[in-house]
Amino acid sequence: MPASSSRANSTSAAGASPAHADRAWRALDALNFFLADVRGGLGPYLAIYLLTVQNWNEAQIGVVMSISAIAGLLAETPGGALIDAIHAKRALVMLAALVVTAGSLLLPFLSTFLAVALSQAAVSAIGSIFGPAIGAISLGIVGHAQFARRTGRNEAFNHSGNAFAAAVAGGAAYVWGPTVVFFLVAAMAVASLISVLMLPAAAIDYDRARGLHDGAAGDIEQPSGFQVVLTCRPLLLFAGCAVLFHFANAAMLPLVGEKLALQDRNLGTSLMSACIVAAQIIMVPMAILVGRKANRWGRKPLFLAGFLILPIRGMLYTLSDNPYWLVGVQLLDGVGAGLYGALFPLIVADLMQGTGRFNVAIGAVMTAQGIGASLSTTLAGLIVVNAGYGAAFLALAAIAGAGLALFWLKMPETWRPNEEPTTGMGARKNSLAQAAR
Repeated sequence: MPASSSRANSTSAAGASPAHADRAWRALDALNFFLADVRGGLGPYLAIYLLTVQNWNEAQIGVVMSISAIAGLLAETPGGALIDAIHAKRALVMLAALVVTAGSLLLPFLSTFLAVALSQAAVSAIGSIFGPAIGAISLGIVGHAQFARRTGRNEAFNHSGNAFAAAVAGGAAYVWGPTVVFFLVAAMAVASLISVLMLPAAAIDYDRARGLHDGAAGDIEQPSGFQVVLTCRPLLLFAGCAVLFHFANAAMLPLVGEKLALQDRNLGTSLMSACIVAAQIIMVPMAILVGRKANRWGRKPLFLAGFLILPIRGMLYTLSDNPYWLVGVQLLDGVGAGLYGALFPLIVADLMQGTGRFNVAIGAVMTAQGIGASLSTTLAGLIVVNAGYGAAFLALAAIAGAGLALFWLKMPETWRPNEEPTTGMGARKNSLAQAAR
């Protein structure tokens, strides 16, 4: 089937014209590409900047990054509820992009701990809506049956955008220093604003954007109560796995960046960019793989493969400080994070199908993974100060192993290919809960 025909069919339930459907797909492609460098904020570049320019120690850097992560996680669930409740999803993305732009441009002029922490907390809090908002807009355009394909495409463009931005940042930082990264984030934010304006509102079905059934109300005409998020056993299990994944993963790349920067201050940001580019290039085919195979193979085998990479990567980092070895090991992050990022919204959409609480659930799980990420950077920073980088990587690898075991032994397969879209939520939740026992 031609791509344009597939797009038109996937948006027919929303009542959008074929022209709107095709335009919506192109706009989503551009939005994911340009928002890639914006939605993550400054990320590991912040650690390099504070270490090499502001001369902060690793523990201070870890605390600032944890404050930023905590601010983001506190905003995740309310942000998801807001996205479920309002139709102005495009305007919300635009507002968030403007705040991130302001925060990035301001940072070079801030020097105190409090000012840096507050600015990054504000950026993290408003930036937490990007993931749920893009997921909601995508689900509203294509529906549940085509959501895996669209999510794989979203992630492929997202990783391509990250690779592009990291390559540009690496070259620019080598010439002008680490501060140039802040202006690159601002430029990408402006491009993302233009992409949002290209997205036609008429292409979005706002009921299915929040996880109600495609084209029919089934046995639920109104969204379920918020308690559905707290009583869905598989969702709670998945949230626990997300905590452990990000507890293990979040600090690894910043620690690598610090090791690289300590070896060569001027080359640190460029080598960090090489790490990111290497991983992002690998993430693109991983996202495409999920988009094409997640509905055939199921979610669990692919997710297990991504989780398995994490403890292996943590142990390999301890074997050498050679910059080329560190960049090479970072390629494995492309497999693990690439599979995780593409599968995460699919698993939540499976579990929340028909409830109307898709974005609240996304926000809740992102809050859980944010807790893991905030603990990760703080713990890793303290271990580095007291026991060195090798001990920190081994501790993170052990946490990843625990998460892998939990997902393998307790998490059920969430994709039900033969289940009708109007299956009652009660029956669906019961079948998944039984599988999780």
